[in-house]
Amino acid sequence: MRAGALVGAILAAGASSRMRGADKLLEPVSGQALLLRTVMGARAALGAVLVTLPPPDTPRCAARRDALRGAADETGGTLEMAAVKDAQEGMAASLRLAAAWAESRLGSGSGGLLVAMADMPEIDAGAFRALRSAWDASGGTQVIRAASASGRPGQPVIFPRRLLPRLSQVTGDSGGRAILRGEDAALVPLPGDAALIDLDTPEAWAAWRAAQRP
Repeated sequence: MRAGALVGAILAAGASSRMRGADKLLEPVSGQALLLRTVMGARAALGAVLVTLPPPDTPRCAARRDALRGAADETGGTLEMAAVKDAQEGMAASLRLAAAWAESRLGSGSGGLLVAMADMPEIDAGAFRALRSAWDASGGTQVIRAASASGRPGQPVIFPRRLLPRLSQVTGDSGGRAILRGEDAALVPLPGDAALIDLDTPEAWAAWRAAQRP
């Protein structure tokens, strides 16, 4: 069975509330804002990408849109952006929007939605390609999930089309964890702890950068 089309959602609607005024998604990684780097990596591997953004009347929304201007000019899959009006609810608001968008994109056929957090600096184009390859080799009905090199499950996650109705009903800030608990996911090991590292504070960013130095 063919796995079907694969689209992606980059969840970038958070407020960076623990960064004491800075925006973690605009932190530079390999010479680019983290958000731009993540989106460009996803576009290189996926047919279409949605980026969820903070509410439209917030400075964070405008700044992140500006950071993505360069991505719109690059070759790759379709890029769309959508502000999440109820982003204060937590991750679930972005997931519901992403699930509805993916269902409209995929139609009644098979396919899947890759969901990636925007604050993971070691998720690069290679990680997206590895997940895409695993999806293409699957039958399109199993969850595909990134893992650390030692096998600990992490992010991003590919949800097959059959799970999108459930994803469109999640609430709170637990994301899709309740859905994943009932699934036998196929794990895709990524280098080191790339699938586990997310950076939410200035101290975490400083420690991560220090660890990158030779």
